[in-house]
Amino acid sequence: YYLRTSSLSAEEKEKRRALFGTMKDAFRSNRPYRWTLDGGASMVEVPVTTMPLFRVPIHFSYLLYLGGKSPALARLYWRMALTMCRLAGTTPSLLLHPLDFLGSDDEPELGFFPGMNIESQRKLDLMGRFLDMWQQQYTATTLGSYVEGLQGLKTRQPHDLMKPSD
Repeated sequence: YYLRTSSLSAEEKEKRRALFGTMKDAFRSNRPYRWTLDGGASMVEVPVTTMPLFRVPIHFSYLLYLGGKSPALARLYWRMALTMCRLAGTTPSLLLHPLDFLGSDDEPELGFFPGMNIESQRKLDLMGRFLDMWQQQYTATTLGSYVEGLQGLKTRQPHDLMKPSD
């Protein structure tokens, strides 16, 4: 949606296309899993959560974009996302982008990014509300601590990307 509605040139849109992933990426598992790599090495991937069932993004950047149009609608969307995660047994993994905390008054040249038309104080107020809602159900932790507490992870190999997700 962002790329289709932006005033970026075709060349600028092509440069940014990979930033947002593909529709196929939205249907990958929301649950962490372990990659088995060549040579026996492994790593854990903790995917950024999409809303269960609907598989739409729940990044703060999207919430802020929506909040710029209607704060009440953004809060409703966030509440629905948190409810869907709880019902699906999915602990949300959230991205915090620097632009989620910077406003149009901080860096006007970044106005082409979603949500960067909002002034910093209004954006910080929205982020505070979103994080307060999240903390009513979840406890913030470091990614390392979260991964250490995971058990029974499914294992994948790079060629598994070609298969449908579970």
